[in-house]
Amino acid sequence: MAFTLDKVVPWGRSYAEYVSMFSLTEADLGSHILGCGDRPAGFNAELTNRGGHAVSFDPVYMFDVEQIKSRIAETYETVMAQMRINQNDYIWDAIPSIKALGKIRLSAMDSFLADFELGKQQGRYVAGELPVLPFEDRQFDMALSSHFLFLYSAHLSAEFHFQALQEMLRVAREVRIFPLLALDGAISPYLSLVCDEFASRGFDVQIVKVDYEFQRGGNQMLVIKPK
Repeated sequence: MAFTLDKVVPWGRSYAEYVSMFSLTEADLGSHILGCGDRPAGFNAELTNRGGHAVSFDPVYMFDVEQIKSRIAETYETVMAQMRINQNDYIWDAIPSIKALGKIRLSAMDSFLADFELGKQQGRYVAGELPVLPFEDRQFDMALSSHFLFLYSAHLSAEFHFQALQEMLRVAREVRIFPLLALDGAISPYLSLVCDEFASRGFDVQIVKVDYEFQRGGNQMLVIKPK
């Protein structure tokens, strides 16, 4: 089945959220970073403006800026209405209110939209879908996946997770995944399977607490890298 924009609910997180979600140090931010499933996040645009190096990979990048902008406008109020209904599932601390959340996410998506055309020309936004990555072996220092793997455990199989992570480990020296929760707020049923599988393959596998918790209980990332 072809990927279609009308099935997408674009929702982009900010540079500051990426730094907190993945515990990115100054050294990390100076490395070559791949974001898998970034959607319209502001991380690539801001890191590039700061002199960093990032490539974002997502099927939504096959569309042009006006199409993505239109889809954001179509779905924004629906997302915000769902947040109001489910607000008790979130911790309103670093993000103090639903109104503040909307402002942060719109700002992040505006940064993405302003950067998208130039970034696509420069090869910083690459269209495609996991579990296949069109990059060279060890092309990146770090591969990140925000709110995709594990989160959609009800829709993506264990085999998909294995294949996607194996591919991310092919193109990057280290992989970080956040959060470890599924959409229902429970730890993904695939987490232990993934940890056992990659540990058995000789990788260093760690679950690391981070200084970010918005989805209640979502304050851990998975880190996988060669020993």
